[in-house]
Amino acid sequence: MTLNIVLVEPEIPQNTGNIARTCAATGARLHIVKPIGFSIDDRKLKRAGLDYWHLLDITYYDGLEHFFRENAGPFFLFSTKAQRVYSDVAYPDGCYLLFGKETRGLPEPLLAAHYDNTVRLPMIAGARSLNLSNSVAVGVYEALRQWGFPALQNFGRLTGRPD
Repeated sequence: MTLNIVLVEPEIPQNTGNIARTCAATGARLHIVKPIGFSIDDRKLKRAGLDYWHLLDITYYDGLEHFFRENAGPFFLFSTKAQRVYSDVAYPDGCYLLFGKETRGLPEPLLAAHYDNTVRLPMIAGARSLNLSNSVAVGVYEALRQWGFPALQNFGRLTGRPD
């Protein structure tokens, strides 16, 4: 099964590095829509996921038009402006989870065009938003939970303890 994570115009290298690490560790594909607010070679970006970069499947796009020309969906947009809760959606194989820039989120015309597939993470009243990398992790693990965590190791072993 394929899960696609889309960052639209990310601005903070540490967030993108953390998201890249989440994608690498879960097998999700990462799509980055330009412009971005930092250099891809930024050391902060690399430090956040340095030992995972060889596991990452990443594609860059020159803007939203380019992204939508190359990908068919289905698309699920995460926004604080949505009415539906992220866990009330069934995420199909091959879906794309879209997340906007840290300072403004996804553009409102895009949200309006995909209103039925726009979801939110519940928060207390007055909270502006969650950190982008945390929001992505919640979305990734909800989709993978629904799919039964395919191809992921879902057990551990305590050192020195016989099994």
